[in-house]
Amino acid sequence: MNTLASFSDDDAHRLILRSLRLVGIAVLLAAPLLWWKMGWQTAVLLLVGAAISASGLWEWQRLMTVVMERMEVTPARPPKPMGRVLVGFFLRMGIAICVLYVSLKIVDGSVYALAAGLCLGFLALTIEGIRIVRQWTA
Repeated sequence: MNTLASFSDDDAHRLILRSLRLVGIAVLLAAPLLWWKMGWQTAVLLLVGAAISASGLWEWQRLMTVVMERMEVTPARPPKPMGRVLVGFFLRMGIAICVLYVSLKIVDGSVYALAAGLCLGFLALTIEGIRIVRQWTA
């Protein structure tokens, strides 16, 4: 029987992947509807927000994987360097800020669609987390 105390790194990895899949499904359903009702600019802003949100989830998973590997260091397994992952994390943050700025300046769509796209990652992670808690405590 699974308990939350036995939640492993592999479980966390699968949780992030399912959250990313849920973000993708939500975008595939919502973007055409927004395009039809509010125009292509609003659909593009939703896609931009969702892409930034999904890249944040992916980068968070990479960062946590490296941190967990560094915590499990043994003499036979030296720690892996964290520099590349940290550089990637901050580079993604900078790119996300630039993409947000450019999309708000150039694309004349609904800012609410951008905000909704940015919230999709959090929403998907929350849904998958609740699903796991219900599954494992049942």
